[in-house]
Amino acid sequence: MAKRATNKKKTQTKKSPVKSAAKTKKKTAVSRKSSRKGYSKKDLDHFRNIILEQKKEIMEEIATLRESIMDTSTGEYTGENSSYSIHMADQGGEQMEREITFMFASREGKYLRYLEDALQRIENNEYGFCRDCGTLIEKERLEAVPIAQQCFDCKTKRSKSK
Repeated sequence: MAKRATNKKKTQTKKSPVKSAAKTKKKTAVSRKSSRKGYSKKDLDHFRNIILEQKKEIMEEIATLRESIMDTSTGEYTGENSSYSIHMADQGGEQMEREITFMFASREGKYLRYLEDALQRIENNEYGFCRDCGTLIEKERLEAVPIAQQCFDCKTKRSKSK
């Protein structure tokens, strides 16, 4: 019976190397994030205001684009049932204009998602850190490109490698 009790203790105290390695990795990642010194609350508020202003402008632009391609009274795309453009070249031109407008609206929507992501990073205290090297992105760069996720050096390296 004494042997059984010691065997149980041995099996209980053994730790899986996989689990302990995962815990160590997790602790290191957490400590690395918490040890980084980011921007002050005043700076983050400044960046938040820049982002919110750009977000407002983008939303207004998307609304304008939507109005230009859709008849708000009928809900139909303008030019779909247009009786004045009988010639095929006119219809093709209108179709091309609609496609360009859709492309701009799609692009603005994508930029809007980047802005929302930047706001989320501010809320999570992750804003302003380069995702490649982990250093603090220059303030001037973030003021010019508030959605930036890479410092100038890493962005330059990535652009040259493409």
